[in-house]
Amino acid sequence: MKPIIKRFISYITIDTESDPTSDTTPSTSKQWDLANKLAEELKAIGMSDVSIDDNAYIMATLPSNVDHKVPTIGFISHFDTSPDFTGANVNPQLIENYDGKDIMLNKEEGIILSPDYFEDLLLYKGQTLITTDGTTLLGADDKAGITEIVTAMEYLINHPEIKHGEIKVGFTPDEEIGRGAHKFDVEKFGADWAYTMDGSQIGELEYENFNAAGAVVKIKGKIVHPGYAKGKMVNSMYYASEFINALPRLETPEHTEGYQGFFHLTSIDGKVEETTLQYIIRDHNMDKFEARKALMKKVTEDLNTKFEADIFSITITDQYYNMRQKVEPVMHIVDIAEEAMTSLGIKPLIKPIRGGTDGSQLSYMGLPCPNIFAGGHNFHGRYEYVPVESMEKAVKVICKIAELTALRSL
Repeated sequence: MKPIIKRFISYITIDTESDPTSDTTPSTSKQWDLANKLAEELKAIGMSDVSIDDNAYIMATLPSNVDHKVPTIGFISHFDTSPDFTGANVNPQLIENYDGKDIMLNKEEGIILSPDYFEDLLLYKGQTLITTDGTTLLGADDKAGITEIVTAMEYLINHPEIKHGEIKVGFTPDEEIGRGAHKFDVEKFGADWAYTMDGSQIGELEYENFNAAGAVVKIKGKIVHPGYAKGKMVNSMYYASEFINALPRLETPEHTEGYQGFFHLTSIDGKVEETTLQYIIRDHNMDKFEARKALMKKVTEDLNTKFEADIFSITITDQYYNMRQKVEPVMHIVDIAEEAMTSLGIKPLIKPIRGGTDGSQLSYMGLPCPNIFAGGHNFHGRYEYVPVESMEKAVKVICKIAELTALRSL
């Protein structure tokens, strides 16, 4: 078994699912299991200044091996996995020399990973894939990124002929619940800029992401015995449907792509007396983002006017913003990553992220941080997979970025 496969599997078989209902950092104690392992592994491969703080943030340094002053760069990934689907008891499958046909993930449950539905599989015909067994997610988001960073650092340590400046490594908890950068000490990290290894398909290079907000809509009702309810009961669940239908039906995730924003109803918790709607609001364009928030507030006001009562209330909280504003003034950091890929025969796929990364928040905290592919596909579910060759290419990209940056004197 290749060392990169062995390392990746050793990470994904540790359950690190995060919990949005928790107010601790990390949000689940089981994240410590991998965090502590990573800290020890970084020491074992020869990294310097390895630290893990009280919130499980891990940092380490690879000292410069050049005699001139060059920028300090960083590479960052998160070790938690999404609460959208279980990450417990991950049982990975190794598909060697993939033949382009259906992959049986779980015969007992009839779960198939098919290129008829997931067309990107055909990009990796002849390669080695790591898949789930159909009952859990895989965890390539973002344990593939961690694997690549650790492997790249180990390679640079073992190959001092590759010249590089000082390199910082950072691993974070709770990215999947939007908190990955909340307690990241940018000053301690000490990099001029960094890259998150948290993208998907090989070649992805991203410096734009959504502006993001969360909205909580509460609808008040009145419970009365249904046998005597005429003219008295107010069923909040029926009124909730009025709010849902008042938003543009085609401006939802399943009807949008590229730069198109959306409203996404993520959950409904309803009883006659009260119903709560949870939404996320996303748009790359700040003006359109603000317009979406304004529309939700107007719908709330209009429905209260329509029903002549304060039935509806809304709370909107901004979550993160488009990193483009912070990266564009230092576009050379994107150019270096693009050059690294091109020099390795990888076609850069520069496109907006339809989501967010630690890098979006870090960029606003003073650490410009574009996002690079980690190689996985179909994150957060049973159909997740990663080509081993994509992880190997990501390792080479990290090393090449380090090498190219060393050519830039300060």
